[in-house]
Amino acid sequence: MPALTRCRAIDFVALVLIAALCGARQARAGPPFITDDPEPVDLGHWEVYAFSDGTFDGGSATGVGPSIEVNYGAAPNLQLHVIGNLAFDTPTGPARQYGLGDIELGVKYRLVNPGKDDWYPEVAVFPLVELPTGDAKRGLGGGYVAAYLPVWLQKDFGDWTTYGGSGYWINPGPGNRNYWFAGWLLQRQVTKKLALGVEVFHRTSSMVGRPASSGFNFGGQYDFTDHYHLLFSAGRGGLAYAVDAGAVKYPTTYYVAVQYTF
Repeated sequence: MPALTRCRAIDFVALVLIAALCGARQARAGPPFITDDPEPVDLGHWEVYAFSDGTFDGGSATGVGPSIEVNYGAAPNLQLHVIGNLAFDTPTGPARQYGLGDIELGVKYRLVNPGKDDWYPEVAVFPLVELPTGDAKRGLGGGYVAAYLPVWLQKDFGDWTTYGGSGYWINPGPGNRNYWFAGWLLQRQVTKKLALGVEVFHRTSSMVGRPASSGFNFGGQYDFTDHYHLLFSAGRGGLAYAVDAGAVKYPTTYYVAVQYTF
């Protein structure tokens, strides 16, 4: 193995260990949105995010932060991915919790990479695994190894980009159900520094007694420089849960991150 390749591999392992020390709560596939795109990080390049992500409704909130996401272009069309973070769970009342969350690992591989003038879209797979490093009894983790198996597509039209897809969550645990997620996004490059987009998505029931949910997010990215970027989104319907017979709540969701690319 060449010396430069060994150094990059060592750097990636070090970042994975740093992220693992921080832990993850739930997967957010394509910052700042839940829907992901099929584009991997370029060969030999990095994306590092410092972020917070969560849901809130009235006096309760749950989510992660401060958190770290690291993506590395390990080979042509191949991206390695890790998320680690601190999780919080603040239900109404005094029982507030904060600590290590679950860790997310993944590999994105682009299967189809069309040329600029080709009519067909980019296509990639991006399997993810959630490791139960958080304390599920305190509401800071899932308690079981979970996996997500999605396929993502994307097509660009000048200043417009549209992407989306669907995947299947393997969601073990008492009262849990395996479920499907599907989402699609439309985004426009408004200025040289600012891109804005909106996504819609649907999730089938993930727990016994929890209904399916649909939702949306509005957000974007602002480029301070070629290396530093601000990502943000907010919306409704990230989760749905029954609060009593005939009543269902859809909490507000948010995501905010500073991204460093190199």
